Amino acid sequence: MLQIYTRDGCSYCQKLKVILESFNVNFAAKNLDNDFTREEFYEKFGEGATFPQVLLDGSNMGGCTATIEYLVSIGCLQEEKDMECHV
Repeated sequence: MLQIYTRDGCSYCQKLKVILESFNVNFAAKNLDNDFTREEFYEKFGEGATFPQVLLDGSNMGGCTATIEYLVSIGCLQEEKDMECHV
């Protein structure tokens, strides 16, 4: 299961959520100040980490670009999928 750590006003966060929703990829979004603090974010992802940060089954995948590249590589982000995408 994908977990996306986001913040309000983040265009990359919004872009990633829209892409995942349009391809029916399940994810859970966690939002800064509602679900975690900035200190918790930096503790989890390191000082200087940017939004969004994505975890796949607890492993850090990185940000928006790295996540999209990974999902494309495993066939989750294509119009006609041979299988249902389970990430």
